[in-house]
Amino acid sequence: MRQHPRSKVRRVAQRGHYDRETIHAILDASLIAHVSFADPEGQPFVIPMLYAREGDSLYLHGSIASRLLKSVGSGIATCLCVTLIDGLVLARSHFHHSMNYRSVVAFGKATPVKDSAEKSAIFARFVDALIPGRAQESRAADRNELNATALLRFDIEEASAKIRTGDPKDDPADRELPLWAGIVPVVQKYGEAITAQDALPGTAVPPSVLSLLARQS
Repeated sequence: MRQHPRSKVRRVAQRGHYDRETIHAILDASLIAHVSFADPEGQPFVIPMLYAREGDSLYLHGSIASRLLKSVGSGIATCLCVTLIDGLVLARSHFHHSMNYRSVVAFGKATPVKDSAEKSAIFARFVDALIPGRAQESRAADRNELNATALLRFDIEEASAKIRTGDPKDDPADRELPLWAGIVPVVQKYGEAITAQDALPGTAVPPSVLSLLARQS
């Protein structure tokens, strides 16, 4: 990924990161990207979408009737953002309240994936991005489903990560105030698996789900 002025972190520049390892780690820790584009009339849109990463590319999918997939798939310039919230940063002053976070802003263009075998493999990758091992526990997409779904490969031309960690940045004069300041961590946690009401009697919770729950316990 090349660096460019448009992806440079300007506000609190020391929080910016441009290495692949950091950017990929943040992308892999999230599931939703907000994809922004402008239609041919210049109207801007921002749409949240599931994605799966392979190398320096992100795959996006949806209905063949999707305005986003039609517009972005035509090769127009596109930007997407991923954000993870790690904690509430509570300061002594209103001004210095903040959040600890990890984010990525990526720029690039997308091209349609039309080969049925490749689309099928990427759909399996999407499922395993949600829960590793889940693809082999579920049915692959059939021909009708493949034909009804548009798949795009968004190639990252450039990207930057921005990360905030640590305590509130209170003014020195405020540190003598008898007011609490600190961090409230924000943690994503999965709840107990709920079997679908129309599942066949006796169908067990699969290993991928059990493994996911075990990893967080």
